[in-house]
Amino acid sequence: MRGGLRILHAIHDYLPRHRAGSEIYAARLCRELALRHHVTVVCAEYNPARPHGDLTWRLHDDLPVVEIANNWACRTFADTYRPPIISARLAQVLDMVQPHILHVHNLLNLSFDLPATARARGIPVVATLHDYTLVCPSGGQRIHRAESHVCRAIDVSRCARCFPQSPFYAQAAASPLAGAVSRSALLRRTLASARDHLPRLTQAAAAAAGRARRHLEVTPADVAERLARARTIFEQVDLFVAPSASIADEFAALGLPRSKIRVADYGFAPLPRAERGKTTGRLRIGFVGTLVWHKGLHVLLDAVSRLPADTFELLIHGDTRMFPEYVADLRRRAAGLPVRFAGTFDAAQAPSVYAGLDLLVVPSLWLENSPLVIHEAFQAGIPVVGARIGGIVGLIHDGLAGRLYDPESPAELAAVLQSVIDDPAQLARWARHLPPVTSIADDAREWDGIYATLASPAGARISAQ
Repeated sequence: MRGGLRILHAIHDYLPRHRAGSEIYAARLCRELALRHHVTVVCAEYNPARPHGDLTWRLHDDLPVVEIANNWACRTFADTYRPPIISARLAQVLDMVQPHILHVHNLLNLSFDLPATARARGIPVVATLHDYTLVCPSGGQRIHRAESHVCRAIDVSRCARCFPQSPFYAQAAASPLAGAVSRSALLRRTLASARDHLPRLTQAAAAAAGRARRHLEVTPADVAERLARARTIFEQVDLFVAPSASIADEFAALGLPRSKIRVADYGFAPLPRAERGKTTGRLRIGFVGTLVWHKGLHVLLDAVSRLPADTFELLIHGDTRMFPEYVADLRRRAAGLPVRFAGTFDAAQAPSVYAGLDLLVVPSLWLENSPLVIHEAFQAGIPVVGARIGGIVGLIHDGLAGRLYDPESPAELAAVLQSVIDDPAQLARWARHLPPVTSIADDAREWDGIYATLASPAGARISAQ
């Protein structure tokens, strides 16, 4: 297209291989912005079949995507968040694209140096706060999985214990294996073929290597230094957009000035309502999301196990291949219950998926931001029961358009579900009060205003201060 701004969007990974909430939102926003601007995406990909730091260009939905292979070849803990070769590649991308604006979605897998590198070139920087990867080394959910702990405060001693138990540490420990793969044509072909069929194969191999080779020392002082470096990013980014008041409050408590935070929820593509299927007389409960511990599906299964089996059915929509050990535990909990693992679905199938539900449950255990599945359910006219944690609280008006419950109490969740089974008319009452959802077109227009202000001469002077 002619005219418009050159905008570079930076995200930790991207479609089509990665389809979690932030990747889907970023892709939708980029497509909408591309109607008026020149949009490029830069992302990372863990792929031992390619040399560490390898840079390739590809297209996705007609958008140029610059993909950097980050195989976590780390000598020190600092290399996990400021890898020198990745920092250098990002500088090259900035010089090639020459954007008017850098929009950061996530620096995980990229480099904490990116905002400063952009600012040194006179490029204003904006960021969307999708999660807590800036302050949580183990993936951004602020949970310690091994100890089943939600980190409501940042404890660097706990972080130092948690990171070596994370898949990121395993990837770093397996980096010599990744180097060997990249140098062997046979191993590259074998691994590339396997990745097409088993997306988590490389992570599983990395975990095995990590158990065998503990080489990366991580101390509380190391984590404190990472946190200090994250706070310098607070200074280097001109504006942070928080999709929920909850995540805005959390980052303000961590030292991000309120004057740099704008609260604005995500925008969404239209989701047409499909014709509702015939009911079976049972409450049709749905779960939609990643089958991973912090999403809390095990809590939901423990809750429904307390309900009469002939009064409900639970449909679980999520990829069963991503975290096989956790899914195996879920299947054990679901044994003998009216539960079906329905797999994933694409965007075109979403209307019919939601039409097959009476109620969506979002049983998250982490400090959720603004879950996309809640908005999709609202668009489809489906009420939501959600855990009373993080940004979920700001989306569900308890008792009016759904219900909230203690995220760590399967008994309380079971009581809420039983109340709906006993009085199914609640569903229609809640459905009448579901809130409106911002469109992706309106969201992109709001970003247009932000970009225009910062790209103007006056905005450039502000960003240079």
